[in-house]
Amino acid sequence: MNTASTGGRTPGPVILDAMELTSDRGLGARFAASAHRILADLVREGAALGWVDPPSPDEVAELLDHVFSAVHAGDAALRAAYLDRQLVGLGYWLRHTRPTHRPHADLEKIAVAATAHGRGIGRALTAALIADAGRAGIEVLTLDARGDNSAALHLYRSLGFTEYGRLPGFVAVGELRYDKVFCMMDFRHEG
Repeated sequence: MNTASTGGRTPGPVILDAMELTSDRGLGARFAASAHRILADLVREGAALGWVDPPSPDEVAELLDHVFSAVHAGDAALRAAYLDRQLVGLGYWLRHTRPTHRPHADLEKIAVAATAHGRGIGRALTAALIADAGRAGIEVLTLDARGDNSAALHLYRSLGFTEYGRLPGFVAVGELRYDKVFCMMDFRHEG
């Protein structure tokens, strides 16, 4: 794990890729349970992660199994953020499955534990996943976000994503409706 001297400040997060995560038996064994805790807590507090109700441990384990399988096939990247060997965030992208869309991937989730907000973890996870996409030859990395998630939308813009569309009132959470905002990063035009 990479750690830098911080001159007395609290050290920043350690960002691991899927292979580093699974090679550390201690972290790998706890990953699904720790990820479930973060995702369920965030959804319980109203986070826009694709669930209305907190996911079950089995749902999260099944999702992570799918992502790890895709990573091993070269069709995904997963990153996990740790502070003092405690999982505080995770994110991943998946390559599109349609044959005509295979050069592209979708950034599916970025989730940071509420206790770790404001420490640059979402930025570090997203930046690592962008770099992974570039190394994997992804041509266009897409994502969507709920329109009221202004902090996430600001983060994505600051990292180079551009908005390319919006579906007004598309996301339904009970009686509430939110815009679905589509963003992209086009690697094809980078020098």
